[in-house]
Amino acid sequence: MKTSIATVSIAGDLAEKFAAISAAGFDGVEIFENDFLAFDGSPRDVGRMADDAGLTITLFQPFRDFEGLPEPQRSRAFDRAERKFDVMQELGTDLMLVCSSVSPVSLGGIDRAAMDFHELGERAAKRGLRVGYEALAWGRHVNDHRDAWEIVRRTAHPNIGLVLDSFHTLARRIELGSIRSIPADKIFIVQLADAPLIEMDLLYWSRHFRNMPGEGDLPVRQFMQAVAATGYDGYLSLEIFNDQFRGGSAKAISVDGRRSLVWLMDQVRREEPALDVAIPPMPDRISVGGVEFIEFAADRQDAGQLGSLLRMLGFVEAGRHVSKDVTLYRQGEINIVINTERQGFAHSSFVVHGTSAYAMGLKVEDAAATVARAEALGAEIFHQRVGPGELSIPAIRGVGGGLIYFLDAKTDLAKVWDIEFTPVMPTSSGNGVGLTRIDHVGQTMAQEEMPSWLLFYVSIFRTTKTPMVDIVDPAGLVRSQVIEGLDKRFRLTLNGAESHRTLAGHFIAETFGSGVQHFALATDDIFATAAKLQANGFEPLQISMNYYDDVEARFGLDPEVADRLRSANILYDRDDNGEFFQLYAPTFGEGFIIEFVERRSAYAGYGAPNAPFRIAAQKRLMRPKGMPKI
Repeated sequence: MKTSIATVSIAGDLAEKFAAISAAGFDGVEIFENDFLAFDGSPRDVGRMADDAGLTITLFQPFRDFEGLPEPQRSRAFDRAERKFDVMQELGTDLMLVCSSVSPVSLGGIDRAAMDFHELGERAAKRGLRVGYEALAWGRHVNDHRDAWEIVRRTAHPNIGLVLDSFHTLARRIELGSIRSIPADKIFIVQLADAPLIEMDLLYWSRHFRNMPGEGDLPVRQFMQAVAATGYDGYLSLEIFNDQFRGGSAKAISVDGRRSLVWLMDQVRREEPALDVAIPPMPDRISVGGVEFIEFAADRQDAGQLGSLLRMLGFVEAGRHVSKDVTLYRQGEINIVINTERQGFAHSSFVVHGTSAYAMGLKVEDAAATVARAEALGAEIFHQRVGPGELSIPAIRGVGGGLIYFLDAKTDLAKVWDIEFTPVMPTSSGNGVGLTRIDHVGQTMAQEEMPSWLLFYVSIFRTTKTPMVDIVDPAGLVRSQVIEGLDKRFRLTLNGAESHRTLAGHFIAETFGSGVQHFALATDDIFATAAKLQANGFEPLQISMNYYDDVEARFGLDPEVADRLRSANILYDRDDNGEFFQLYAPTFGEGFIIEFVERRSAYAGYGAPNAPFRIAAQKRLMRPKGMPKI
């Protein structure tokens, strides 16, 4: 598989873009004309820079408003093309993209367009160049790849071919089977982009909301299956117009791009094994059986406070690490680890972020296969010195820099708590409150980072994504999207903050980066759990009494049920499949959230309608702006 990306897809000047694209592992780069025009150097300089970065210039684009013009505009269009041919030869590329005309003076007619392209092909052939024709979704006369192909077919010139762009085809919902009949040698390049499903003007949608394959809602895999069925084996190139990408990290966006192409073609290969898809073999997407543990990095003081909180929540100190300053707390199937080591990754994380949930462990069928797939998709493998009596637990770095460990039942990893931890004899029978397992984990990041996190998880793990929802914080919106395992044993909420004034934004600002902000612990009886927590001295997050009057009326609750909710500060939601109950602890540190939940029947949500009310309550407890930490 040969991969490419258009310079318009990422931020920076050409030197910065080439460096990021090369580092991500791309083979080629499309030169977007505006990037070239803004560069203070010659075409030969650009060609040398690309060559030094190990990149082939796959395409020079775009050449606009060419076909079907009356005179004198037609002659001027050919003159412009000759000038672009000059630039291409100095750049060292042989392919130019011509997009279908939007000129108000252009004339329709497939034969007229074919005559224009035949002459252009003759001129290109004299220079050893090629021209690819692309149907813009908003083209004046040609806005369908089938019409573009018919023009190319009638042109009948070896130097004129077709450019297929997934966005233009999928945005207009054009039937994909038509691609399969196009000869592979007449497809000069394939451009790929995804996008969220939004009803808006096609041009505006294309210019501002494209994203990487897998980050949006368009059927890009099916599009690429049709392309692969032709036998096409040329460059797969990303052309992404996205306001956030252009203002983000060129390095991170390039890594996402390469990952998206590898994952896309892995899907194509698995859907149609008979197709010749040239990507290295890798394990299939990995099923996650749940979250095995959450690990905090802390200093001794914060570890003591966190340990006291956990004991109040019914956890018992279950073990101490055989060689490290690490303590295990447990209740039901929930394992919480507190790491106060003075060296290693956990300590480094504490120095940068303060006390934080810097790592989580996932239960998978095959830990080694999980790491192998993650590595094939560009994830950074994590290695740390293994001491006496310790296991080498497979791990990777997450998008935000935190760690994800993998444990399976087929190796000694299943015995990690027995092998690496010395049991602690409990001083009492404990004060468990009925918590059973981790229901879901919430990770918070800047809103523009959300596509990267989403792509990372859905490409590695066998998961689905829910539609994005807006969570109303008193200080702004937070975008939230959920990733779920097929059996719902693994649930992850991604929360993107647009403003530092929101609770999510405050967390990012105060902890200097994205990461785990929240975990929800499941119980089979929320009212019994609330009573036991109260007996342990727990004081829940105080919810406004106005909320309960509304809930009682909105859901038609029995007054006795509403009174039980009100007295315990339990939030309530209901969908067509069941009921949901939520109880919150006051925030810990700079906004870390612990939640207790009960799902009844097949409730599928996460209590999103309750978010504005619990956020308002949480923000009442936040340290006032400008007040120093104590």
